[in-house]
Amino acid sequence: MASPALATYFDTSATTPPSEAVLRAMAEVQSTAWANPSSLHGPGLAAAEQLERSRQTLAMLLGCDAEELVVTSGGTEAIHLALLGAAATLQPGRLLISAVEHPATQAAASRLAERGWQVQILPVDCQGLLDLHALDALLAPPTRLVSLIWGQNEVGSLQPIEAIGSRCRASGVLLHVDAVQVLGHRPLQFRDLPVDLLSGAAHKLQGPRGVGVLLVRAGVPLQGQLGGGGQEGGRRAGTEPVALLAGFAKALELARQLPSTARLRDPLLDQLLAIPGIRLTGPAPGPQRLPHHISLLVAGPDGQPLSGRWLVAEMARQGFAISSGSACSSSGSAASPVLLAMGCSEAEASSGVRISLGPWHTPADGMALVAALTRTLDRLREVPVETTR
Repeated sequence: MASPALATYFDTSATTPPSEAVLRAMAEVQSTAWANPSSLHGPGLAAAEQLERSRQTLAMLLGCDAEELVVTSGGTEAIHLALLGAAATLQPGRLLISAVEHPATQAAASRLAERGWQVQILPVDCQGLLDLHALDALLAPPTRLVSLIWGQNEVGSLQPIEAIGSRCRASGVLLHVDAVQVLGHRPLQFRDLPVDLLSGAAHKLQGPRGVGVLLVRAGVPLQGQLGGGGQEGGRRAGTEPVALLAGFAKALELARQLPSTARLRDPLLDQLLAIPGIRLTGPAPGPQRLPHHISLLVAGPDGQPLSGRWLVAEMARQGFAISSGSACSSSGSAASPVLLAMGCSEAEASSGVRISLGPWHTPADGMALVAALTRTLDRLREVPVETTR
């Protein structure tokens, strides 16, 4: 049974608590394989053996060769290594990213723009899905690299990566996919995807913070961005986090055994949409949406959009953790750039909230969330308050 704190925590797209099994696995490795895995003495060899076991487990679960897996400090570093490391092996050209990318991808793209690359933004439709016609028109030279978020963190849309990858392959363009929100929530076999580089992180699937991976297709050149001891085949220097990688492997192993969170998400979404003033953003439940993800626009009794940040704060006062957008966004504006890119007005783009579920949630937890949200909105009808900021 989940703790009361977890029962009211509905922000798993931001991060998740490490599961007990993950914490036990890391504690065991920390006590037995704590040494530097590059050392040639007994403790170092024990750490190297554990590192290789975790790498092999992750490679098996992700459908890649162990040599294709580069250990990083998380999703942000993996994204930067993918874009900056791949671009360093190419002549400057054009990079395509979508209008709904994570801030980490936007930051890496800005670095490339400073180095002479042309960065072009691909539009999305009202559900946050990529305009494939726009992609087709821009895959000709000088485009050399495409980077796309697979599962959009704010609105839950899943891009058609197979169709996108096939187009990039046919045009001879490298494709990087940000799969941070996808790992652990849907099966992924790298060898079967038309993708050259794929980034992920452990902390979105009840693994530890501070560890991620970049999968690099065999034969795809990648220049390391951190110099030092030459770890990870020279692609990422630094002493490997043996215990964290063991936790990552255990978390992904457990995630593969769990039923889809959609079995809880779908009835909860139906209850939420029955509340006046609430409507869905992003695709409807199904193959185009992350299975644990709900994103909503919320209006008050007068039909005017409410502040998503205000609503998040009000729900927090009742003990419920939800989000008003990306936890990693550096934007000072209340309006979500993602919702604006999808065609929402400024007021609507300030009224978005995100509810994301974990495997510990129960139908009763969802009912409690709906009741708390209903109470909050009912109070507005009785005593109107300032909710526009």
